[in-house]
Amino acid sequence: MKTSVMAMCLASVLAVQQGSVLAQEAGAAAEGAAVDRRAGIRRRTEEDRKNYTIEQLREIETLYQVANKQFNTPEAKESLTKLIEKYPKANRTGCAVQYMGQMCSGEEREKYLKLAIKDFGDCFYGSGVQVGAYARLYLAYHYKEKGMEKEARALFDEIRKDYPDAVSHKGKRIVDGLPK
Repeated sequence: MKTSVMAMCLASVLAVQQGSVLAQEAGAAAEGAAVDRRAGIRRRTEEDRKNYTIEQLREIETLYQVANKQFNTPEAKESLTKLIEKYPKANRTGCAVQYMGQMCSGEEREKYLKLAIKDFGDCFYGSGVQVGAYARLYLAYHYKEKGMEKEARALFDEIRKDYPDAVSHKGKRIVDGLPK
């Protein structure tokens, strides 16, 4: 009985995530990009289902949601750190690494954003945001703030070339807001 209740909870979480993506993509400009995001989320969800038990998936989601509800707090960082250490291959771990890059500063920010790009570029938030594109965006602005214009420009160009249909959490194409 306990396993079936957890399975129902997990199925509910996954349905909400996929439903969020479907709702946001209804207004997406490029239908091909929308299909790719849904396919990416489904692929990563299936990988997680193969690699983790229902109990582990539930713990992954619980750890992740601490940061979702209490972003940029010590509790969020602690929960994300635990998630990253305990479940290094999960889709949500990619989102956690990206979040850590957003919450940290200096060299630590750069370290997490580079890790997100290198090891979690194919992960997706439930909103359809691809970690690889979003981490590049944050790293580019980090470099820009540090006066590293050449590095920032290279990342902005990479986003334009390789992720032209990548979206923000609001469903807007990130390339539309990049500096020229």
